[in-house]
Amino acid sequence: MSNLQVVIPLFPKFTALDGIGPYEVLQRIPTIDVTFIGHQRGEIRSENGFLGITADGTFDDFPTPDVIVFPGGVGTRPLATDEKVLDWVRHAHATSTFTTSVCTGSIVLAAAGLLDGLTATTHWSCYPELETRGALPVPERVVEHLDRRIITAAGVSSGIDMALRLVELLVDRTAAEAAQLMIEYDPQPPFACGSMATTTAMADGGTSVIERVIEYAQLRQ
Repeated sequence: MSNLQVVIPLFPKFTALDGIGPYEVLQRIPTIDVTFIGHQRGEIRSENGFLGITADGTFDDFPTPDVIVFPGGVGTRPLATDEKVLDWVRHAHATSTFTTSVCTGSIVLAAAGLLDGLTATTHWSCYPELETRGALPVPERVVEHLDRRIITAAGVSSGIDMALRLVELLVDRTAAEAAQLMIEYDPQPPFACGSMATTTAMADGGTSVIERVIEYAQLRQ
């Protein structure tokens, strides 16, 4: 019996952990193969340009993967009007076991018409963009529509949670717990500001955490 084929699409200005987080979980399972794919093979660099990951295949090479994990990043915006990518998503989803996204990867799924009228999630700052494409944004870390074979995860780190759930669905709970233990995923963050619901503290000098997030995002553009 052949291994399950998981593909993680890459594109210029992707967010690294959106793809690497799920990769670290899924590649631990012996019955799962993970391939990074893109428009063409070769190195593709993350949103700040600091990191490059090699795409070992193209969209054309993997027309019918078992699982899609579509990461996010500012580079998803051009993909929302890239008919080659959107057609691939639609075609691949028709036969996939699960089609999933992390962060603004859900914007691509929505642009392809997969999330029309469905609750879905993305990074908290991008709910309006997701809504304009027909989805119903909700502030949940992982949103499942198993009858539609669709799972969306919120911002960046939530992709790890989503991938663990995928392992449970694809294999079993013990496999998922084994993957969690192997990566020692036991979050104990030093600050309680990992979501909009818990972020109330002020940073040094009286600047709010949200203002600092906006400031850093603008400086990185």
